[in-house]
Amino acid sequence: MNRFENMDTFTRVVETGSISGAADRLGIAKSAVSRRLKALEAHLGVELFHRTTRKMNLTDTGSVYYQQCARILEGVLEAELATSRAHDRLKGGLKVALPSSFGRMHMGSAINEFLLAHPQIEFDLDFNDREVDLMQEGFDLAIRIANLADSSLIARRLAPVQTIICASPKYLERMGTPKTPHELIQHQCLVYTLIRDFEYWHLWDSNGHVIKAKLHPYLKASTGEFLRDAAVAGQGITLLPSFIAYKELEQDSLIPLFTDFKLPQINAYAIYPQTRHLSQRVKTFVAFLVKRFEGIPYWDKCLSNVEIRHK
Repeated sequence: MNRFENMDTFTRVVETGSISGAADRLGIAKSAVSRRLKALEAHLGVELFHRTTRKMNLTDTGSVYYQQCARILEGVLEAELATSRAHDRLKGGLKVALPSSFGRMHMGSAINEFLLAHPQIEFDLDFNDREVDLMQEGFDLAIRIANLADSSLIARRLAPVQTIICASPKYLERMGTPKTPHELIQHQCLVYTLIRDFEYWHLWDSNGHVIKAKLHPYLKASTGEFLRDAAVAGQGITLLPSFIAYKELEQDSLIPLFTDFKLPQINAYAIYPQTRHLSQRVKTFVAFLVKRFEGIPYWDKCLSNVEIRHK
């Protein structure tokens, strides 16, 4: 049994979703693909697929084995590229998990620029605000906006992320402007639900004392872009990252509130597994992002003027 060949065939079946797809990709007969899968399962002593008349689904064991095979085959490809001195021309896949709003608004131009320099890279992008398991789900890296907990992953800081409490002029004209954070309980607040304790906003006064402002969640959503648009439409007061609301703040369709207080600041990070043989593609892409986002982010450059106008 050619163990490497069978592992490669198995991964092609998983990635194409069928024996016929793998056969087409490999340029061999479907019967040959079936024989290799049977030989691999016999060697391992486990079933890798749940087989039905319509499709093949991985068993739990098969899913774990696929992730391990993918890493092994990736390492072989990296070794071949290094040996043939092709490492200066990046080639192959990059599977990246991106937060939905930040990914759509700010990563598109960065990825397009990277592809101009490395046209043989094949991106697989997942836009989702959930926290993915990089190793189990086969991601090469993730962009996360958070205060990070300790983990076995490596994190490279890309940019600071400021947060701003804001509302539209039409809402403030109709409902009045809150003078203190505790008055927020009397207002319609638009809250982001994918954080803990979302019914409170935290502010720090000039003496460094924290104020925990209780809210009335008038509208709840799991996407900041929706909350921004609802705020612009006059639905209430919201707290948003500056990278989502910077254009509306610059155009005065949203007005910053509580500018004398300090609000939470988090960071955008590139996260990737800690391995001895990190893909050159991951190293190069992360270094590119660090360089591209260094300094004051372009979405924050307007904020000092915005705050001065509304003091």
